[in-house]
Amino acid sequence: MKILGIDHGNVRIGIAISDESGSFARPLSIITHVSRLKDAEEVCRLAEAEGCSMIVVGVPYDTDGGEGPRARSVMRFVEQLRAICCMPVITWDESYSTQNVISTSLQMNKSRYSRRTAIDDKAAAMILQNYLDHQLENPEDESDEKA
Repeated sequence: MKILGIDHGNVRIGIAISDESGSFARPLSIITHVSRLKDAEEVCRLAEAEGCSMIVVGVPYDTDGGEGPRARSVMRFVEQLRAICCMPVITWDESYSTQNVISTSLQMNKSRYSRRTAIDDKAAAMILQNYLDHQLENPEDESDEKA
C-alpha cells in the first residue's frame, strides 16, 4: 500500500511517497503553492497517479501540542483535501521536520549550496517515515496522531 506524505508550506508543498510495503519513504517532488483548492487538486491527482491509498499531511503543532496559525492553515488545507479526494487523509505531527533535515545535511557534510536548495520534499519524506515507523510499532493505531 503506497502512501503519499505532505509537508505543506506557505510557498512550497513537499511531497514524498512510500514503497508498496509502506516501510520506506522517499522524496517525490515539490509543488509551488497556488491556492488551497488548486493545491489540494494537484496533491489528490498526484496521489491517484502514483497509486496511493492514503495521504499523510504533516501539521506543525506548537510545542505545547496546540494549533498555532501555521497549524490552522494546514488544517484548512487538510479539510479541502478531504472534501475532494476519495482516499483517507491523515494528519501527523511534523514538529521540527525541516530542522531535522537541515541537521542531517550538516552531519552528512553537505555543501552550503546543497543545503540552500528547497528541502520541502525531504521534510515530507521525514514526516512520512516517522508515520510509517509509528505504524510499524503500533499497527492497531490508525487514527490521526499528535505524535
